[in-house]
Amino acid sequence: MRALWMVLGLVPLAAGPALAQDPVVVDSAHYKLKFENEHVRVLRITYGPNEESVMHYHPAGVAVFLVDQKVQFTLPDGETVEVESKAGEVLWMQAGRHLPKNLMDHPLELILVELKVPSAGGN
Repeated sequence: MRALWMVLGLVPLAAGPALAQDPVVVDSAHYKLKFENEHVRVLRITYGPNEESVMHYHPAGVAVFLVDQKVQFTLPDGETVEVESKAGEVLWMQAGRHLPKNLMDHPLELILVELKVPSAGGN
């Protein structure tokens, strides 16, 4: 799992917000906003068996895996990476773009806490 987030950290993000696809907007079937303030945004992510998303962007954050899962991530350059996680794992995620696909015959579920960039001079 850590290898994926290291790979995502290398994905160029210079394209900026114009290409940064918000998963809550582009794939509301799988991404639900549960909480948001000036510091974080919390998403509940659920995929049915063998479902996939569209290319989208996440800022850096922390993922909490609620079930065992096996996912294929397609990166912007077309490279694919398969990742397995266990229920209860908590991992740091680098910012990046990807297109996920659930490779299992059962639902995938996790909580993602996305960090927001603090304002200049803020507390």
